[in-house]
Amino acid sequence: MNINKLKNSYDLQLPAWGPYTKKYLGISHIADQKQGIRFDLSVFPGYYRRKVKIPNVRWESDYHPWEAATDLKYYSNRHQLEWKDQLYCDISYSEIDDQSRLIRCNCVNQTDSIQNIVLHFMGYINFPKKRSYKINAASGSVWINALDYTELKYSSPSPQDNLMPDGLLRGEVHVQDFVEGRGLGCNFGKDKGDRVSYKFNLKNKIEEAVLIIRYINKSEHTLNFKLEGLRDKEIDFLAAEKAESKIIKLGNLDKGEHEIELISFGGAEIEIDGLLITALKDKNKVSFTAKEHNSEPEKIEKLKSNSLILKYKNIDHYYGIKWFYDDFEIREFETNNLDTYMREMVHEHVSKKLVDDQNGKPEMHYTNVFLRPITIEANSNQKIYGLVCNGSRKEVENNLKRFKFDQENLAEIYHNAQKKVFDFNHKAEGEKYKFSQQRMAATTLTNVVYPTYIRRRYIKHYPPGRWWDSLYTWDSGFIGLGLTELDQERAIECLNAYLTEPGDQHSAFIHHGSPVPVQFYLFLELWNRLQSKEFLKYFYPRLKQYHQFLAGRLGSSSTRSLKSNLLKTWDYFYNSGGWDDYPAQVYVHEHNLEDRVSPVINTAQAIRTAKILKMAAYELGLESDIEEFNQDIDIFTEALQKHSWDEEAGYFSYVIHDQNGRAKEVLKDKSGKNFNMGLDGVSPLVAGVCNQEQEKRLIQNLFSEKKMWTKIGISTVDQTAPYYRNDGYWNGAVWMPHQWFIWKTLFDLNRADLAYKIAGTALNLWQDEVDESYSCFEHFLLQSKRGAGWHHFGALSTPVMSWFAAYFTPGRLTTGLDVWVIKQKFNADNSSLTARLRIFDNQDGVNITVSLSEEKKYSVTWNDRYIKHEASKPGLLNIQIPGGEFEGELKVY
Repeated sequence: MNINKLKNSYDLQLPAWGPYTKKYLGISHIADQKQGIRFDLSVFPGYYRRKVKIPNVRWESDYHPWEAATDLKYYSNRHQLEWKDQLYCDISYSEIDDQSRLIRCNCVNQTDSIQNIVLHFMGYINFPKKRSYKINAASGSVWINALDYTELKYSSPSPQDNLMPDGLLRGEVHVQDFVEGRGLGCNFGKDKGDRVSYKFNLKNKIEEAVLIIRYINKSEHTLNFKLEGLRDKEIDFLAAEKAESKIIKLGNLDKGEHEIELISFGGAEIEIDGLLITALKDKNKVSFTAKEHNSEPEKIEKLKSNSLILKYKNIDHYYGIKWFYDDFEIREFETNNLDTYMREMVHEHVSKKLVDDQNGKPEMHYTNVFLRPITIEANSNQKIYGLVCNGSRKEVENNLKRFKFDQENLAEIYHNAQKKVFDFNHKAEGEKYKFSQQRMAATTLTNVVYPTYIRRRYIKHYPPGRWWDSLYTWDSGFIGLGLTELDQERAIECLNAYLTEPGDQHSAFIHHGSPVPVQFYLFLELWNRLQSKEFLKYFYPRLKQYHQFLAGRLGSSSTRSLKSNLLKTWDYFYNSGGWDDYPAQVYVHEHNLEDRVSPVINTAQAIRTAKILKMAAYELGLESDIEEFNQDIDIFTEALQKHSWDEEAGYFSYVIHDQNGRAKEVLKDKSGKNFNMGLDGVSPLVAGVCNQEQEKRLIQNLFSEKKMWTKIGISTVDQTAPYYRNDGYWNGAVWMPHQWFIWKTLFDLNRADLAYKIAGTALNLWQDEVDESYSCFEHFLLQSKRGAGWHHFGALSTPVMSWFAAYFTPGRLTTGLDVWVIKQKFNADNSSLTARLRIFDNQDGVNITVSLSEEKKYSVTWNDRYIKHEASKPGLLNIQIPGGEFEGELKVY
């Protein structure tokens, strides 16, 4: 673990070549990290002169992630031509070196007939969606991007001031006509007194200088500002739908540091691209020109040995492609809709350049190496190899020439890479789940896209699925939890991507979507496995400010605006707990009650994040921080108990407040039933703040088949509620993430038996679906018990890997949320464990589960006393840690 690599970085430490596409499945190369440009080579099969199977990653396209190494230097996908595994191609990509990848297409025919198929190698360049501009100016001029301010102040504070969405800076807007495609806006200038200041340094004196401010003013009025610093004067910005320049004479400017401040007189928003300081005599040399996005290669150079070289304008790299199959042709497609146009042209056998220009000149160009026909005998297979590489012209040419068809050498490259595929080290009893778990591992590992924009840079990023081309806070927390079972370095990078430097003025954390703070649970899980003080010291202050914001104690946070001390996050996102169509949540928005109704989960989660940080603060010896978190725990617990518990319903409730922010009554539906009979209503169980009677009733609700328990897991909404339905997205479905929270909680409640009920039910459900469809779905419908939603979903479905690892992987210690692991050590063959545990805020004792080798029977001691345990399966121990002891040593042998 290299903490230094994490600082000021949101990127994943993955190679430049990988499965990063947002269009068609294959392999991608980061052509220009700074500009967000990506080269793709999509490889896919089809039927000869019949049908092409284009693997569009934006919808179901008859392929499935199959295998992957955690560093993505090897991965493969299965492309189905005839379901199920009757006729298919396993297409893999293996590292040769940093600049080249081996392509292996294993085409398998398990039918009783000869099959004629084809393979397409499709190369193309991808630019960011928004076109930006570049500035041309005389030497010695200084350009200041509008986002490079030293200070930005709005007269009217906004809840978003210290929690900008999507990794944006304060005031950041994306404008196609601007130099970097982004500038300052977000209502800046609308209110009197809005101000922004800049500092810059002149290396040399400028005679008769001018200040040129490039801006857009979409209002119909002239906007007036006061300029201070360089010169004090009033300036005006005329209405301008497109970028215009305001020129201000400054006189002579000495070399050295200078400051500029713009102060608005109010009226309307202005969008500012930037400020240019140059000489008056050079102002006519200033121009702004659009950066050219030309997807057509400058050169397609075919070499003798079944290979070609591609060169794109303004891209430093050359790209080489090679293939070992003699029946081929090289074609070009120009189209904005390859999915449709390529299908339409499947019977075009003459033209080598196919142009879809019915709606003008297409923006996209594809270079197509068309291998055809490939004849595969019945019940046989054929392997076809290829190469893709990048580098200078000479490097690429040498690489292509050097790469020869040597079946033994090609197979060796493939097998050496394929050996690194992630494989669960599972017990014999877990074998039945292996297929479904391996598909989930491959899906999670290969769900990486580039470019994702954050903080004026482009990064590689794990999205929930390729349909979501953005950051996602709570989904990514669960992606990190899944990665914890696969590669802890990747999990740490995933955690780091959503945290900001302590004191960051733009965002307390990186936020998009439902503000469920899963990053804290990921942090706890990683600590309990790593016990690294370096890790702890780095992440603790970042998580502390994350919590302080959610608790309403930092910067512009509005979460604690109610006098009841119940929290709400409606100012930041419509969704409080990730459950889009949760009935009470829908009702709040339909009736515009966001200012006066609080859900339960925001307060419950803030209690749990305070408890996690309290454990970390204890480890670091930060007594004042412990007191701070204790106060949060006490205040929020009292608020829930005083205002939210509904004795009649047996659930915690959404609470309606009066116009002064005082708690008034629980929210009920039109029939008079509590509107929160569901996952939100049981969330204080996860916080660990329920009394014994509440615990009993909530557990009864969760596991009653008449209420929330079903044959496939916990329903989002109580089935007896009047607002329950069976066709909703969350309402009427089973999802994994909140079941994971409840699973962890049950260990703290001494109910390891119910924890296993959740996990075992989910594992069987997952096995049945993946074995049937090969797909990793979002959720499961109660009526059919089948998967639905996005089909290559990592994210919120990753708990299935946590459950599999906890019960079927030897060398695993699983605890609840009240346990801080000070140290743990399994011996080499996983036949013994020594661990030191600290148990917080729990006087009743806890359950833990230890998974060890199946080969022996075990004894268990706690502080050198034998304690109660049960071997529920060979090598799987459920252990009862007695109450009343804050810390102790556990030995299993």
